[in-house]
Amino acid sequence: MTGRVVLRGMWASPYSKRVELALKVKGIEYEFVEEDLTNKSEALLRYSPKVPVLVHNGKPIAESLVIIEYIDETWKEGPRLLPQDPYERAKVCFWAGFLHQQLFEAMGSVLRTDGEAQERAVKEMHEKLKVLEEGIKGSYPGGSPFFNGDNMGLLDVVVCSILGNHKVREEVLGVKFLDPDKYPTVTSWVKALTELPLVKEAMPPHEKLVAIYRLFRARLLESAAA
Repeated sequence: MTGRVVLRGMWASPYSKRVELALKVKGIEYEFVEEDLTNKSEALLRYSPKVPVLVHNGKPIAESLVIIEYIDETWKEGPRLLPQDPYERAKVCFWAGFLHQQLFEAMGSVLRTDGEAQERAVKEMHEKLKVLEEGIKGSYPGGSPFFNGDNMGLLDVVVCSILGNHKVREEVLGVKFLDPDKYPTVTSWVKALTELPLVKEAMPPHEKLVAIYRLFRARLLESAAA
């Protein structure tokens, strides 16, 4: 499959990052257009109010998980991001949805709260991590951190976009996210992914992320207090 591929995103957005990783895994050439989320371009607003948006031959696709599925179905010649077996595919989609909708939301609550509210958010986040740890061990008893053979698949891409920068969040918030004693499977999985050359190349510098997460947090707390 050929054609012009443009990804409109924001460098620090986990949603944009997972699409970038998917494109890189598939070996697809693309143009990245950085969006200022405080002053969104007219081009972005024509397609969607939020990033990322993939534009393929002039046709826009929004929502990161939808985009990744589109990529996998459109460029079939590269490594597959989703399993072909229906049951295995369903498992991957379930846990990707859990990560996307529940764990990431709980992590967001930790970022935008403080005091007792943050303590409750941290507790909820660890409850979600416990569900993930036990669920992954049950669904994938082999214990491999890569659930699509030798290549990163959808689940790897999503977990990398959400937990790959956990050390940044820990530094900004002073909260431990991944404890290898509590979550050995998830911790080893994330460690293996973040050591991949493709992931190292795609992830922004640690200090740059720390700076913008501190800014995000300050704005969120200010907004909540207003």
